[in-house]
Amino acid sequence: MGIIRTGIGIGKTIRNVSRLKEIVSVFAKNGFAEFMTRGITTRIPDFVLPSSQVAIRDELGDRSSQDWSQIVGYRLRLAFEELGPTFIKFGQLLSSREDIFDGPFIEEMQKLQDKVKGIPFTDAQQVIEKSLSTTIDQVFSHIEQEAIGTASIGVVYRGELKDGSPVVVKVRRPNIQKMIETDISILIFISAQIEKVSEEFRALGVSRILRDFAIGLQTELNFNMEAMNCRRLKENLLAHDSSSVLYIPETYPQFTSETILVMEYLDGTPFTNTAAITERQEEIAPKLEEGVKLFIKTFLQDGFFHADLHGGNFFLLKNGQIGLVDFGLMGTLGKRGRQNFMAIIYALVTYNFENLVYEFLDVAEYQAIPDIDALVGDIKDALGPHLGLTVQQVNFSSIMPLIINTLAKHKLYLPREWFIIFRAFIALDGVGKQINIDLDLFKVLDDDIRQLVTNSFNRDDLIEEGIWVGRDLLASLRGISRHFKWFVKDWSRNNYAFQIKHTGHEESVKQVSSSIIFLGFSILTAIGLIAGVLALGDQPLDSLKAVPTISWIMWGIALISFTKAQMALK
Repeated sequence: MGIIRTGIGIGKTIRNVSRLKEIVSVFAKNGFAEFMTRGITTRIPDFVLPSSQVAIRDELGDRSSQDWSQIVGYRLRLAFEELGPTFIKFGQLLSSREDIFDGPFIEEMQKLQDKVKGIPFTDAQQVIEKSLSTTIDQVFSHIEQEAIGTASIGVVYRGELKDGSPVVVKVRRPNIQKMIETDISILIFISAQIEKVSEEFRALGVSRILRDFAIGLQTELNFNMEAMNCRRLKENLLAHDSSSVLYIPETYPQFTSETILVMEYLDGTPFTNTAAITERQEEIAPKLEEGVKLFIKTFLQDGFFHADLHGGNFFLLKNGQIGLVDFGLMGTLGKRGRQNFMAIIYALVTYNFENLVYEFLDVAEYQAIPDIDALVGDIKDALGPHLGLTVQQVNFSSIMPLIINTLAKHKLYLPREWFIIFRAFIALDGVGKQINIDLDLFKVLDDDIRQLVTNSFNRDDLIEEGIWVGRDLLASLRGISRHFKWFVKDWSRNNYAFQIKHTGHEESVKQVSSSIIFLGFSILTAIGLIAGVLALGDQPLDSLKAVPTISWIMWGIALISFTKAQMALK
């Protein structure tokens, strides 16, 4: 699917030109005419840009500078609401980027809702029958013609299979894929043109957000992917959920395609029905807390998690289980990323601000390394009010935005997968608050964090890490040996005589010498690490006391060598 592009060919199709005119006109009408004239309207032949009653620049001039984010957010929200589903979903994504946009702008974007109508059942029937290559009555006993759920991409109907199984049928809106592809390509084009002439706009990284938005929509548009996500999460939970607290519905792959999803119907009460759920608060609270523990455990061990955890996707089933639905938006994190996450959480619960900063530097995106001391100081100031509080007294939803905003202040931005993780945890905390249940996420994490760190310290992982370090060092040594051979060969041509030239580059020579010393000590560090791991043998490591003395000695040598290497660079 060609949804990710760097621009569009304006004259490629009449549909693109027509939609571009409509989008540009709506933005201009809402005060953004000045931006639309910057390399955009010139690409549209015979097009007159409509004017707005008040331009954004004029309105900002009449108000205080502190109001700019609210003004821009309000005008942009009006434009997004008029332009339809793609823009509404993009605005909803912007509402989650507290690391980039100010509070008033975020609040305006949060007002965007999927105010979309259903589709005629005859249209849904055509999509279903085209996908199944047969008539509805050959597969279903019946399908209710009134939709039980509508969203920007899909419409959901309740039905029953021929064998009597109650199901829901999610149908992709006709032509929605083409519309989204067109809208995203135009958004990317407009963003690229504005970035060429506006340093402020370019600094926001809107193009990067659009790229992430397009990637996420690829999964949401393909219901085969959603069905696969559902099955994978169900399999992961079965390995950990011995008490069957959470329930993931069954899917029917034989009836599922890119355009329809057939899934088991969950008969229960959604968590958005606050009154009904609150009545059973005592029953739900321990189950929800256990569900949170399962979420954390599957995330840390499998790196795969549900990333759209709002109240509408939780159901209290009649048998007491908590059902989970809507698997279009999922998050993934690799092994190294999960180790970083554990280190970040451990640094948070122990208030080790320096380690916290270094862990975020490992995962964040940045153009220049920030002033570390200043960043550590700002993190300490931001979290200052929480110093001295116990883990139980610290609120995850309040502390994470503080950290994210501080990182953004130093031009450090979290990649999409990391932002999805933190948003999922914050949303999970919000589910609890919605039904008056205090989910202490830090307490849940702290209960197991030391065990998780210990479990990550195992022989297989250390050997794997040592092999990769050794591989990189061997590659460096191979390059050094080749250059040394070429040096000796060239030296022999001069009868092994040196010609010394004073060029004023003493500092450069000193840096080269320091680099060679650093490399030597780095090699010793790697040897010490690998030797210490090999000395572990096959014995299980139940605790740090089980580590043999020889391993500690070798790691001590590695630590000393590493310290010497760092000193060589100073």
